[in-house]
Amino acid sequence: MQFKTKMIPLVGAIAFAFAGAASAQEQVVKIGHVGPISGAIAHLGKDNENGAKMAIEELNTKGVTIGGKKIKFELLAEDDGADPKQGTAAAQKLVDAKVNGVIGHLNSGTTIPASKIYNEAGIPQISPSATNPKYTQQGFNTAFRVVANDGQLGGTLGRYAVQILKGKKLAVIDDRTAYGQGVAEEFIKGAKGKGGGVEIVAQQYTNDKATDFNAILTAIKSKNPDVIFFGGMDAVAGPMLRQMKQLGINAKFMGGDGICTEALVNLAGDAIGDDKVVCAEAGGVVEADRKGMEDFKAAYKKKFGTDVQIYAPYVYDAVMTMVDAMKKANSVEPAKYLPALAKIKHKGVTGNIEFDAKGDIKDGTLTLYTYKGGKRQLLAVTK
Repeated sequence: MQFKTKMIPLVGAIAFAFAGAASAQEQVVKIGHVGPISGAIAHLGKDNENGAKMAIEELNTKGVTIGGKKIKFELLAEDDGADPKQGTAAAQKLVDAKVNGVIGHLNSGTTIPASKIYNEAGIPQISPSATNPKYTQQGFNTAFRVVANDGQLGGTLGRYAVQILKGKKLAVIDDRTAYGQGVAEEFIKGAKGKGGGVEIVAQQYTNDKATDFNAILTAIKSKNPDVIFFGGMDAVAGPMLRQMKQLGINAKFMGGDGICTEALVNLAGDAIGDDKVVCAEAGGVVEADRKGMEDFKAAYKKKFGTDVQIYAPYVYDAVMTMVDAMKKANSVEPAKYLPALAKIKHKGVTGNIEFDAKGDIKDGTLTLYTYKGGKRQLLAVTK
């Protein structure tokens, strides 16, 4: 009996040792995600985070082996509240957690300051939605994006305002964020580039938390513009449209991807009208990729019980692109897979993903929308 009692813990120890050896073959790889999960655009931040969750769960279900080890991906999700200070704090937190890569941030205003922190730590960052050109103009080899930038987006809208909407007198409002100011500047360049007597009759400014626009809209109304362009997000655009209606302003209303959401319908109410709003979303799929996108949207709705807002598919693709680079480099170490990421050619649900020397996506698409009968409707996909 004494012999047996001594053997029992010994057998247990041997079993534990074998279990430890088995688990040592599994490596945890941390992928950070940052977006505004609180604040006025939390619905967009949650959409982004859900896209990351879908990718991580799919990778873990399928199983990925890199460098001879079975990889278990872990998502470290942070909330930046669309605030630059909170964004840099979130970035430092992820660096301290020794993440292998970061997907985010959502806004240009948080992405740009955070990118310096990731660059100093040598951690690759792919933004699925930050569109300000400055993000990839800083010379950071760690910064990438999977959507077209504001130069393409704002410029396309400016040309559309003049060529298609036949606008001659244009008014511009921006919310003074990096995104809002950047897209508004590019809109003006695009519109003026078409010539033909185009005039910017008013330039007004607000902020990303404002709800009262009577003063700036009254000043704009006196100029009788054909088109009003707003550089900002849907949470501000909705109330702005309501107040435009109250003041009897009948101009077309244009904006970038920040306003181009399903949520704008509820935020603007009946002020959204029919064919009154024209907006562009960075990204969009050409006909050949449409089925893949529709399949993704159906899977997303089944999983989360809600429709895709905007960028969930781009977040999903960003995660898959980063992991594809790890596979190609046969390493999860940032310094080792970063060169493979810079040269990647990945087929995603949003289309082909390949980066130029700055980290911008090559041949990025744009999708133009309007709203009719309370629903967002596709106008065109362009490059």
